[in-house]
Amino acid sequence: MNNRIFAKSVQVISQDGQNLGVMPTPQALQIAMDEGMDLVEINANNIPPIVKIMDYGKFKYEQKKRANEARKNQKTVEMKEVWVKPFIEENDLNIKMKKVLEFLSDGNKVKISVMTKGSKKVLARGKDAVPELFARILEIIGERGALESKSKPDERTKSIIVAPAK
Repeated sequence: MNNRIFAKSVQVISQDGQNLGVMPTPQALQIAMDEGMDLVEINANNIPPIVKIMDYGKFKYEQKKRANEARKNQKTVEMKEVWVKPFIEENDLNIKMKKVLEFLSDGNKVKISVMTKGSKKVLARGKDAVPELFARILEIIGERGALESKSKPDERTKSIIVAPAK
């Protein structure tokens, strides 16, 4: 910006977007000062570098305002987690699924985790219980959510991630 532009000559663009052509840097700086503006380097990689005559303070303010507006309109998706046991009763599962559906309707992803430990892990019934439970859960969720990913089969804590339906 201004005196920090070290190129000998620059391509100048006026504040209304007109190309003023290639000129020595001191001359471009003088034109900018005559108009009460700043000379701002837009593209330093070009030969000669491209500079624009503008009010730098106003430019920075508008840039900051645009960034704030974009941040305001941005929706963050949170990851919620619900824990269930491999041999959960039907009523308990319905209560947990009500909470999962609430999270999905709010637009959040939900991680449903099942921890298998001790005798539940050893039982032959325990090995089949988790995939069956996940199938029941996905059946309850139905069209309101979509399966996004599953955990690896050899992990102690099995989980699925469900994203809200589009």
